[in-house]
Amino acid sequence: MSNKTNHNSQYRINGHGHLLPSPQDIPAFMKDKKFFWVDENKAFMCQGDWKRPITDPSFFLEEKIAWMQANNIDHEVILSLSQLYCNGINEQDTFDIIRFQNDFNASVQEQHPHLFTTGFVVQPAHMEQALNEIERCHRMGMKFLCLSTHYQTTNGEWLSVCDKSVEPIWQLADTLKLAIEIHPYDAGKMVNLTDHFWRYHLVWMMAQTADTHLMFTYNGFAQKYPNVRTSFAHGSMLSQANFGRTIQGIEGRPDLFPNAHHPTETLKQSNVFFDTLVHDIHTLELMIKRNGVKQIIWGVDDPYPLGEMATVDGCYPGVLFDQAIEAGVLSKTDCEAMMGQNVINWLGFEPR
Repeated sequence: MSNKTNHNSQYRINGHGHLLPSPQDIPAFMKDKKFFWVDENKAFMCQGDWKRPITDPSFFLEEKIAWMQANNIDHEVILSLSQLYCNGINEQDTFDIIRFQNDFNASVQEQHPHLFTTGFVVQPAHMEQALNEIERCHRMGMKFLCLSTHYQTTNGEWLSVCDKSVEPIWQLADTLKLAIEIHPYDAGKMVNLTDHFWRYHLVWMMAQTADTHLMFTYNGFAQKYPNVRTSFAHGSMLSQANFGRTIQGIEGRPDLFPNAHHPTETLKQSNVFFDTLVHDIHTLELMIKRNGVKQIIWGVDDPYPLGEMATVDGCYPGVLFDQAIEAGVLSKTDCEAMMGQNVINWLGFEPR
């Protein structure tokens, strides 16, 4: 399929991208303690005894800019690195790692404000630190917060970031009128299964997002925090199929849902968004029917191979839109909204 989407003249914003620091920019302590590093040849990103191939040059800043130009992407929203969510890491190391990550992202936005809006991350297990870091990043001009779907408490328990224990973060985000991105990671620490056939990424990370979307819905966070605009990565695709079951559950066993909000209350809320990285037009169509076109934002998830990348033959940024237009699932006007105004509505400002 030709790269048709890349030939229109509309200002296009990718609402889900990633960026690696260069090897020399990563503090030595992060490699010494095996938290995270990139090898000198920029061939692998490493963490502990794990390493993952760097599959595209656009993981790095200058190559990213060239890739954006080649693919007609005018502006990109850069999330925090999932590997730096700091689950299970002590308070001081968490402080140092997160300070590095957020300062790196802030520098990218400061150097290239017309190209990038960058997010910042906090670790809810260390709440006072997290709240102070939100204030600091907001003072630096950063306007959206990245949260992992789940965090590990200092007692080793896993909780959703939409658990009531995290409400101080949501309260502050509401006061500051932040956008929030919910993104999964660390499925392998939560699920006692061998990662055969990349199942953590293909199934369990999607389940993590669905679980936190469920907690977000039942706890009524969209209603409690109306100034927060929340986007769920990868379309929270399992949530879309599971919606009817969440209704059946609360109506069939209301005794298990004291003070819970009904799932229909969050449906099509103007402050709840989902990105388009769902890989097929049928899931995209269901997501649109559930939530409405205005709540869907373009997400490429570049440069990872599960994103809309040329790593897969025939794939490119916007390929799903082209397929959806050909199938009559979307109009060109719908696609333009998802690449433009909808992303602006989520961020709460126009990045130019």
